[in-house]
Amino acid sequence: MFQHFGINSVPKVPALVREKHLSSPKHVLKKAVLFCLTAMIGLQPIINSSEALAQSRTVKLVRDAETEELIRDYARPVLKAAGLKPENIRIHLVNDSRFNAFVVDGKRIFINTGTIIQSKTPNEIIGVLAHETGHIVGGHLIRLRRAMQTAQTLAAVGMLVGVGAVAAGAASGQSGAAQVGSAIATGAPGIAQRTFLSYARTEEIAADRAAVRFLEKTGQSAKGMLQTFQRFADQSLFSARYTDPYIQSHPMPRDRMAQIERLAKKSRYFNKTDSPALQLRHDLARAKLAAFTQSPQRVMRSYKGNDLPSLYAQAIVTYRLSNPKKAIRIVDQLVKAQPNNAYFWELKGQISLETGKGDEAIAPLQKAVSLRPNEGLLRVMLGQAILSSRKNKDYGAAVSHLRRGLQNDPDQTVGYRFLAQAYEALGNRAQAEMATANGYFAAGDIPSAKAMAARAKKKLKRGSPEWLQADDILSYKKPRL
Repeated sequence: MFQHFGINSVPKVPALVREKHLSSPKHVLKKAVLFCLTAMIGLQPIINSSEALAQSRTVKLVRDAETEELIRDYARPVLKAAGLKPENIRIHLVNDSRFNAFVVDGKRIFINTGTIIQSKTPNEIIGVLAHETGHIVGGHLIRLRRAMQTAQTLAAVGMLVGVGAVAAGAASGQSGAAQVGSAIATGAPGIAQRTFLSYARTEEIAADRAAVRFLEKTGQSAKGMLQTFQRFADQSLFSARYTDPYIQSHPMPRDRMAQIERLAKKSRYFNKTDSPALQLRHDLARAKLAAFTQSPQRVMRSYKGNDLPSLYAQAIVTYRLSNPKKAIRIVDQLVKAQPNNAYFWELKGQISLETGKGDEAIAPLQKAVSLRPNEGLLRVMLGQAILSSRKNKDYGAAVSHLRRGLQNDPDQTVGYRFLAQAYEALGNRAQAEMATANGYFAAGDIPSAKAMAARAKKKLKRGSPEWLQADDILSYKKPRL
């Protein structure tokens, strides 16, 4: 998480000037400056947490309408209790098996799929979301950046003072002064790091208090948050054996755990449990994510029963093992048990679509859309199925579903490609080029988006919505970081 940094991740600063016998002043000064620069670089990993992670190309986001809807339902009351508008906070799923969640810019919460899989109850995830909401409301991101800058300044000043003392001692032949200067320069980054980490821990405690307050306000228990943090507090005793970012980014001293427990147990809702319906949704999402991201052997060992989550996992794994017919038979059992579950119908349509049976995919996807008409991912998949069909190819219907799906969920870059194909098939080259431009823009390829928008703009009617879109893309300038 951007706000949190594990002590074990603090870099060690190499001692480049710990020499008993000093050479020439120029040589010593050169080494001292090199040390100063190296130490400054060494300070950087302190801030290389969630912001860098979120912006890094190594982070792989995963999209799933069912899980996203569930997490939004978890977060909505907490965000409202915090005075935030849920529609202004984006929640992203990170395809990572480790337990982690973090905020980046006060507008986005990232949560690993592993966090959901490892959480046994909805209340555990809700507690994590409440904690992250506490960071957003507290403005911790901005203040932590200021604290980081202060720490860097302290380190730089301390090292420069030390370098000066080293150089002066070397020039005067006073080895004692040079050694003192070396000690100052060596210790400065550590002091800055401890100052910064102390501030980060303070913000963690503030987020804890805020989380408990939000949960109390929404009539929910803080027991899940306490259980999650307790688990990682125990694991942190053996941190060399674990790699979960939560261990590193949420150091759990006993006094902090005692404070969380004291606050949580004061609540009249402490022993309140999640509803059976919500627990089932949680279990289904866990089974689905595990089935799509873990090895088939591991999943089948974990989900051997005949309950709905087990059948869900078995259907997905069976499909992954290239037996779509058997997988659909299992899905049919799920549909029979819950005929109004849109995501069982979605899975049936997905299996048909991805095995080259677009015509068979249309009906189950239409059913899924009818049950969840505002889920953009479902509409885009239905549009794709219509485009891939042989008997029921209706480009107009495909355009309608794709456009509405992208309006509800504009981040689906693949949807713009399908929309461009549909427009091209209808002979509307300008709209096809505009869809392609929007796809490039959504993917962050601004140069390609501008090039395609320029082509489309020439063909579009001046002042039309699409012409204005093209004009917006052409006038877009990337914000300075």
